[in-house]
Amino acid sequence: MNPTTDLIVIGALAAVWLSAGLLADALPAARTARSLRRRTRALSMVVGAGVTVFLAVPVLAGLLPGDSAAPAAALLPAVPAVVVVTVTARRLTQIRRGAGAFATAPMTPAPPALLAAAAHPLLATPLQVTGLAAVIGVPIAGGLVEVPGTEAAGIAITVAAVVVLVLAVRHAVRHSRLNVAVLAPLGRGRLRVRPVAQSRTETYAALPEESVAPAAHEVSLLA
Repeated sequence: MNPTTDLIVIGALAAVWLSAGLLADALPAARTARSLRRRTRALSMVVGAGVTVFLAVPVLAGLLPGDSAAPAAALLPAVPAVVVVTVTARRLTQIRRGAGAFATAPMTPAPPALLAAAAHPLLATPLQVTGLAAVIGVPIAGGLVEVPGTEAAGIAITVAAVVVLVLAVRHAVRHSRLNVAVLAPLGRGRLRVRPVAQSRTETYAALPEESVAPAAHEVSLLA
């Protein structure tokens, strides 16, 4: 392939995986279960498109004549993409099924447990790292950086490691915050056994009996 074709293929790879990273970052912000299910479906389709582009890189490199830098450029994002296929895809499927169970009513709020699962570092971090690694592969596909490179490779690996650490910490903090929201109702107050309400019995005071004796005594005094 020529450099233009390499740039188109690796550019499409970077665009697809960056879009997947943005969609994954927006998952915990879903308000309703239906919105969460819709976002997980869209993210699953984008991930499938990214895997398809990965598979197309060696196929195009083998079919088109000439040397191609696309396989070398796609090698770096292929490592986190393996984590996406083996770990992230399973978590995404579980969230989509869980949201589908609550999505029968249009305005059903998204369960806090599903939002916490959507913010897990193993869901968004591999997607975003794949997108950033694909961006690093663009200059490799354009012939601006040779692989293996001495200084450029060391700088790219250092920057990638720092970005991975920052993304992992960010998603871990958000995941912990949403987990606190899940457990908050259990910690607001202690469970106390309420006493059984006793049945109230109404007591009636007997009316004082009218005695005739005082009245007769009064009559005798008047006489």
